[in-house]
Amino acid sequence: QVQLVESGGGLVQPGGSLRVSCAASGFTVRDSFMSWYRQAPGKERELVAWISNIGDINGAEAPVRGRFTISRDNVKNTVYLEMNNLKPEDTAVYYCHARVYPGPHQYWGQGTQVTVSS
Repeated sequence: QVQLVESGGGLVQPGGSLRVSCAASGFTVRDSFMSWYRQAPGKERELVAWISNIGDINGAEAPVRGRFTISRDNVKNTVYLEMNNLKPEDTAVYYCHARVYPGPHQYWGQGTQVTVSS
C-alpha cells in the first residue's frame, strides 16, 4: 500500500528556516519522480520543487529558487524540503507528491502546515 506522510511543518518567523519531510512506503523514492507542492488559502496548489528519478536532477520554481532545496534519502525512503529565509508569502499547506513508475501512478500526502509570521 502506497503512503506518503509529511511532517515537520510549524510556525516560524520571517527569515527563519524549516525542514519538512515526506516518508514514503509501498514504493521507493529513488525510482520515482518526487515533488513538493503548496497551497495557500484561496489559491491554487502550485509546484514548489522536484527531484527526478534519473540521478539527482532537481529543480525549484522561481518564487523559492535559491531559498528552498529538495533532497532525497534513499535509505530512509524519505524526501525533504529544506526552506531557508522564509517569507510570510511562503505560508501554505505543503504537500508531497509521487509519480511512481511504471504507470505512472500518482499519489499525494495529507499535507503539513507551514506558517511564517512574526
